[in-house]
Formats: sequence, structure tokens, C-alpha cells
Amino acid sequence: MNTLKHTWPASQKPERVVILGAAGFIGKALVRLLEKEHFNILALGRPELDLLAKDAARKLSTLLRPTDALVFLSTLTPDRGRGIDAFVKNIQMAETVCYAIANTPLSHVVYLSADTVYPLHRGLISEESPTDPENLHGAMHLAREYMVKATTTAPVALLRSTLIYGLEDTHNSYGPNRMRRMALKEGKISLFGNGEEYRDHIFIDDLITLIVLTLLHRSVGILNLVTGQSITYLELAKKIAALFNQQVEVLYTERSNPITHRHFDASAIYKTFPSFCFTPIDNNLKTIHEEELRSSVCSYR
Repeated sequence: MNTLKHTWPASQKPERVVILGAAGFIGKALVRLLEKEHFNILALGRPELDLLAKDAARKLSTLLRPTDALVFLSTLTPDRGRGIDAFVKNIQMAETVCYAIANTPLSHVVYLSADTVYPLHRGLISEESPTDPENLHGAMHLAREYMVKATTTAPVALLRSTLIYGLEDTHNSYGPNRMRRMALKEGKISLFGNGEEYRDHIFIDDLITLIVLTLLHRSVGILNLVTGQSITYLELAKKIAALFNQQVEVLYTERSNPITHRHFDASAIYKTFPSFCFTPIDNNLKTIHEEELRSSVCSYR
């Protein structure tokens, strides 16, 4: 079985949580939650530790303690490059981390991977599904999973996330974040084709809650961070458009890529964390919309 198992059946806080990638969208949200829950943390973003710097492995080694839980979030996301250059840099970052953790025993390692390690055409995907990446981003995450597991003797949790959305996301990938921005700025949402593809989307607050639960139980194994509720991009666009007082036009375009779908079995999440519940996507989209209107100088209301 590949699913997540707890080495601490009763939840307890690690002595310290070290976060790599603390300055990013996910990292900032995780830091806020850990601080709110009074965890002892060491938050390392690029200003504190550039994983591509020549002395980064040595520097990280000096910062780590054997009782630390390490959360590895640092990644060049696809919006910053999908080619060989981004792939190599991501592997180099993992190499830095692996050299450091090889020299310093740790209590726990949590790596945030992605659902791109699975192929698109595979039906219902679960933790037992075979990995077979169809792009360099997926291949990178799978390679980094192997690198981390091969390097440390600590319990390793591999959390494979689906598409993430939230107010502070700076990425402009196709999905809730881009659609919301298009509606705000242009009064319209453009779809690829007719928006037929089914995709799963996880809210940032749910994602970081699952990361924290993994830390509290010192869990080991694989867990797909997915809701199990895939919707089409057309349905998603309509939900976002309906939040505005003025009409937001949903536009269809000529399709240049094949139609693909993504469906997940989320039952492992409920077996692993029985008290956890996802927040409904409609509530999340409304919350993000209202927060953005409050925080933005925006005439399109």
C-alpha cells in the first residue's frame, strides 16, 4: 500500500518545522497557519537561502537539527518555465536539499509534489495508480521524490497536489486564479475551446491544513491532495462570473490542444484524516472574490 501512514497515532508538534520555499504562495500560507498554532518554525525563502547558490547545501546543513521536520516546497512552477532549463534548476535545488539532509539526520521530511506524476489518460486516479509523467514538470517532481527518499533515513511523506487556488496566488495558470483576474480586469473569461475538460482544484487553506496534519502525525507514504470533485472549466467560469454584479462574458475559443480529463479518488484522505473536511468550492470562490474586492481599488463591481 502506498497511502499515508502515521508514525505518531496521537498528534503532536514536531520540535521545529523548517520550511523551504517559505516566501511563495503556499509557503506564506503555511507559515501563517503554523504561527497561529504556535509551532516553532524556521521559515526559509530565497532571500534567506537560495537553493541554487553554490554554498546552499553547506548553509542548509548548518541550519538543520536532527529533531527538525523539513517541509520542501521550493519549486520553479510551470509559469516560470516548462523546458529543460526549469527542469535542471528544479533538480539542482533538490540536489542541494539532498546533500544537506544526507549530512544531517532529520525527524521527518514532507515533500510537496504534484499530480503531474500521473498520466492524463488513466481514468480514476488514486495513490495506487502507476506514475508515468507526460511532461518535464511531472518528470521533475517524480525525480525529486526518488531523490529525497533515497537520501534520508527519516520518515518521508510525499504529498501530490492537484491544481491549487487562492487569493494570493501569483501564478497565472489556467484555472480559478486566472479566470478571476480576467473577469476583474476585462469583464470576460476566455476558455480553451468550450471549457470541456474536467479538473480537480484544491483551496490553499485545505492544502496547508493537510500539510499540518501530516506534520502532527509524522506521517509516511503517499497522499494525493485532491478533493475528488472534478468540474469542467466551463462550470468553473460560470461560478466565477456569477459572483459579479455586472455581467461577465464567458468566451469560447478555437481549440488547439486535445481534450483531457482528470478524476481522482479522494477516499485515502478521509481514511487517513477522518476529521478533515474540504471546504466547498462555491464558498471558497465567494470568499476570495469578496476579499479581493475589499483589498483592491477596482471599479468593476
